[in-house]
Amino acid sequence: MDNRYSRNRIYITPEEQSIIKEYPILLGGSGIGSVIAECALRFGFENITIIDGDQVELTNLNRQNYIEDDIAISKTEALQKRLLAINKNAKITVHSCFLTVENVADYLKNHKIAINALDFSSDVPLVFDAICQEQNILVLHPYNLGWAGLVSVIAPDSLSLSALAKKGEPFNEVNMVEYATSYLRFWGNPQDWLEEIIQKYKDEVELLPPPQLAIASWIVAAMCTQILFDIATGKEVKKFPEFYFSSIQ
Repeated sequence: MDNRYSRNRIYITPEEQSIIKEYPILLGGSGIGSVIAECALRFGFENITIIDGDQVELTNLNRQNYIEDDIAISKTEALQKRLLAINKNAKITVHSCFLTVENVADYLKNHKIAINALDFSSDVPLVFDAICQEQNILVLHPYNLGWAGLVSVIAPDSLSLSALAKKGEPFNEVNMVEYATSYLRFWGNPQDWLEEIIQKYKDEVELLPPPQLAIASWIVAAMCTQILFDIATGKEVKKFPEFYFSSIQ
């Protein structure tokens, strides 16, 4: 086993470490994706493509993998620099642009897993999933829930998140979180604190992005990295409408 990953021993076999080193994954969005990328790289995924057209802003620094000197710099440029500072031999491919309905299919080619960390401000995230299903690419959807992480996996043979869309309303992150809390309550694991957060967010008069904490960014990054590992090494994973949920509350 490469000395870089010698402390992964016992948890990960040399054969598994070799598999994930070359395994091509794509990150659509480098907000929460910035934390997932570092966790995955340190774990041993060295073939990562990142796509995002945003620049780093001050409000990103409470939860995303950037520093003050990165403000006003392309997120992908800043993240690539950080990841290569960790492993200069890794293949970190970046595209400083936004994914669109027109270009998403081209960027997804030649990847085996995609992480959909896009903002649900358009139809692009659901188009992203649909094209992945057509191309036999599994998709991970990470959600920062402050004190908890939520990840859903969309597979070629699973339902898509569009199944949660309410008639006459566009799908957004809240639909998935409300579905998850209802599911957990039904199965005897209610998350009262999270239901209260959702309601407070919906009650806000001003239209604002969802509140998020650094804690959940790292919880979700760990969850996604394990799911990436399980998929790459042929292990079973939960597929939507099932999901992964981890809370410290």
